Amino acid sequence: MKIAFVLLFTVPFAISSTIDKDHSSFDSASPEPKPRFAMLDDVRILATGLLQLGHGLKDFVHKTKRQMNDILQKLNIFDKSFYELSLQTNEIKVEEEELRKTTFRLQANNEEIRNISLELNSKIEDLLQHKTKLQEKIGGLEEKVIKLVHIQPEIHESKEMTSLKNFAQQQDNHIKQLLKVVQEQHAQLDKQHNQIKELEEKLSNTSLQRNPESSFSLKQSEPKIIPLPLRNSTAALQEFKDVAGDCTDLYKRGERVSGIYSIKPNGSEAFNVYCEMKSDSSWTVIQNRVDGSLDFNQTWQSYTNGFGDLNGEFWLGLEKIYSIANQADYILHIELKDWKDNKRYIEYTFTLGSSETNYTLHLSEISGNIPNALPERTNLRFSMMDHDNITKRDFNCPQRYSGGWWHRACGETNLNGKYINPRSEGKPERRRGIYWKPQKGRVYLIKSTKLMIQPMDLDSFE
Repeated sequence: MKIAFVLLFTVPFAISSTIDKDHSSFDSASPEPKPRFAMLDDVRILATGLLQLGHGLKDFVHKTKRQMNDILQKLNIFDKSFYELSLQTNEIKVEEEELRKTTFRLQANNEEIRNISLELNSKIEDLLQHKTKLQEKIGGLEEKVIKLVHIQPEIHESKEMTSLKNFAQQQDNHIKQLLKVVQEQHAQLDKQHNQIKELEEKLSNTSLQRNPESSFSLKQSEPKIIPLPLRNSTAALQEFKDVAGDCTDLYKRGERVSGIYSIKPNGSEAFNVYCEMKSDSSWTVIQNRVDGSLDFNQTWQSYTNGFGDLNGEFWLGLEKIYSIANQADYILHIELKDWKDNKRYIEYTFTLGSSETNYTLHLSEISGNIPNALPERTNLRFSMMDHDNITKRDFNCPQRYSGGWWHRACGETNLNGKYINPRSEGKPERRRGIYWKPQKGRVYLIKSTKLMIQPMDLDSFE
């Protein structure tokens, strides 16, 4: 632009100087027309150059405008994305604050309940001591009454003796009621503790989402195999004269607290199971995975007999599952939680074959809120890396995908696979982990699983 202005100012001066020279030449000598025509040609050349320069500058301006428009559009998109990200961050902060407040309230309630429980325990101890003393007094009075009856059989027991017996009976009933209240308080404490634990997990997951790089620095603990605890060595576990057939049978006998119990299905030895007590029924848990603390890549013998800790991660054992399911028609309930803490479930009616059939599973879906991923009306044989019942090809599905499961073909659903955090592992490694793969739809990467069974007819043991 500066060059154009310079040329515009220079051309008139050049023309005027030429005219001045022509006038001076008129005074001194005769006119010469040739220099005049030469100057007009120079002006035309200069004008042509200026015109070309103007066109070039015009094209440059249009190109610059287009580039500026593109930059402005990209800036607008970036501003919108940044605004949406800010809104999501604020929502996460608000949810985290609400979770923390709820946790504090639950902890305060938990502390109050514990104090009440301690007071109740103290009162119960006092009542028990009082009851013992009363029983001793009643025993002494009964001896005296017996002696009086032998001496004077016609004399009936006095009103004082009757009132003492009635008082003792009332005290005994009162103590039973207090014991029942304490049991309910303990159950409520367990529920509060589980809620606090779930809230703490949500808080930790929220912090991981806000700082995703921290998940890469975490090291997974070495898998460990914990033997199943012996029920006979634990005095706190209640025993029955007639051992129940499963957890539903225990529920009908009055049990309402989730925990480890001993059962004895028809035709088998007694063994321990974990019973999950609900408000209206009970389920026998046959598999539980929470945090990857237990390696599920076991042998055929381990999957047959069972492994793990009934209070944590475990596999009950194919032979034990068969002995329970062989008593009646059972329902298989599968609970799944993905890595965003979304919970889903699905239920099947099922039959399970014996060891002679390689524990063949036959399913039929009845309900659920996740797409079915297990083939129905198909004989699914349980397979292991050292006991492949699927195929005789060059590769082994359980060895390729880790863990034992009811496979029909490689690449299907596997809830006993390697515990893998998808945020820290590559895509090929995820297929060796725990996942739920429907025939149509997405693949669900699973964080925790729980398999439970229950009779279809809840009155089957009555």
